[in-house]
Amino acid sequence: MKFLDDAPRFLFFTGKGGVGKTSIACASALALTREGKKVLLVSTDPASNVGQVFGLTIGNTITEVPAVPGLSALEIDPEQAVDAYRERIIGPVRGLLPEKELASITEQLSGSCTTEIASFNEFTDLLTDDETISAFDHVLFDTAPTGHTIRLLQLPGSWTDFLDDGKGDASCLGPLSGLEKQRTVYAGAVDALADPQRTRLVLVARPQRSPLAEIARTHTELADIGLANQYVVINGVLPADDDADELAAAIRGREQAALADLPAELRALPFDEVDLKATNMVGIDALDTLFTAANPDAAPAQPDSSDTVPNAPLGALVDDLATDDHGLIMCMGKGGVGKTTIAAAIAVALAERGHQVHLTTTDPAAHLTDTLAGTLDNLTVSRIDPAEATAAYRDRVLSSKGAALDDQGRANLAEDLKSPCTEEVAVFQAFSRVIHESRRHFVVVDTAPTGHTLLLLDATGSYHREIARQMGENANFTTPLMRLQNPDETKIVLVTLAETTPRLEAAGLQADLERAGIHPWAWVVNNSLAAAHPTSPLLRRRAAAEATELDTIIAEHSDRYAIVPMMPTEPVGINALRALT
Repeated sequence: MKFLDDAPRFLFFTGKGGVGKTSIACASALALTREGKKVLLVSTDPASNVGQVFGLTIGNTITEVPAVPGLSALEIDPEQAVDAYRERIIGPVRGLLPEKELASITEQLSGSCTTEIASFNEFTDLLTDDETISAFDHVLFDTAPTGHTIRLLQLPGSWTDFLDDGKGDASCLGPLSGLEKQRTVYAGAVDALADPQRTRLVLVARPQRSPLAEIARTHTELADIGLANQYVVINGVLPADDDADELAAAIRGREQAALADLPAELRALPFDEVDLKATNMVGIDALDTLFTAANPDAAPAQPDSSDTVPNAPLGALVDDLATDDHGLIMCMGKGGVGKTTIAAAIAVALAERGHQVHLTTTDPAAHLTDTLAGTLDNLTVSRIDPAEATAAYRDRVLSSKGAALDDQGRANLAEDLKSPCTEEVAVFQAFSRVIHESRRHFVVVDTAPTGHTLLLLDATGSYHREIARQMGENANFTTPLMRLQNPDETKIVLVTLAETTPRLEAAGLQADLERAGIHPWAWVVNNSLAAAHPTSPLLRRRAAAEATELDTIIAEHSDRYAIVPMMPTEPVGINALRALT
């Protein structure tokens, strides 16, 4: 692998959700330890699954991996990071301030802005704290999906600029109270990220149109903020096979066509390809095979899995949804499982049944319009763009609160609204408007990958608690969280693959939702090879591996589900989306 040649101290693995960043990062950590290097593997993903891959519990402290001498791991867990961050701020004044005041400060430190700052502090400490990382030759970062990663990598500059230019508005006084002391640390993080002698960025993608377009955007955005030392890894390339069936031949054909259309700026970067393997990348033995060439005949052929796959078409779920004439339908799950495709297919099917449908997304790396590739009666499409939502929110505040202020007051208000925390409020308000709109017609939401979605729901919960506190005993109010908790108004559809990691993450998300009083309505297993009945040896072995996952989903997670087969062509365009239902 070229990206491991003369590796610098810091390696970042980034790309669209679901492309295999964690597998590539974990296999890289193994490869470096095999060379006698001491390696720290860090996950900055709010929905990390590094622990699942190695089969042990990894938390917010550096943990040795016993089975791999020289390897330690760390998951920057948002909740643990927030607890520690909150305690650093509240601890010194506990016992000095009244309980009511402490409760108010605690509430201020409960939003997703605090979560982002706390996680970010953990990340920058690793980049700049020589004492913590002095025992390691390499620190590998398995980052969150691209939209979150771009935000994370831009934060050093954003917070540094903010500390120079503004002091924040009241909504951020709690979270921002710990920022000033971080100024030097943030400046050091910017230097480390931009230094090619210390940092290498590995852009990971699948050989598919959308993930490749994503790393092309990522390449430009990262280069623009000074992170130019970049490598490309294409993961999961289906190898040539003389025994390939029609499905395998179609998949390989579209993969090779996507690679042939790779943008010139990516072709100019150092480039590696990793073959698709027959097994999931869970466990050290599997990880050790990731960077070797695939051999379809290396294991016995598997029996046809067609007899064990239930007939559970997506169209049956749409029929159930269509019995109403309005409602909120939210497609959630790990990045890369096909939430956008499933959300678009559901929206198209409802619109063609004569319902008014608004299809929207909260994903910073969304590609809804590319997936639809056309227009349809009864269907409108939009995107909750964080930058646009923030600009609109600033304009509204300046025109309302700023109307009665003098020039200096308006200038101060404008400075307050430059806080990065303003984005949290703006996106939440846009999301709330979408929830309200679903009382009149169908609104289908393609959500951001899991970590992002949980932060948004956290903001929704914080808002609900604040309104409930202000209203006191007056129960005559409805918050967005209450709409999400009402199964008559909201249907949560968890989208996953019949693979261990996406299934575990969907199960974890379901547990998180249940704790918030939100009960998922159905599961959709997307891109099922078992349901497509391949005859290619490699694909049959992957299809056979799905059986256990499908059984677990049906037995443990949901009694309402759909299984969508892998398609020979990418489901892009109205006709292809219609075929899914």
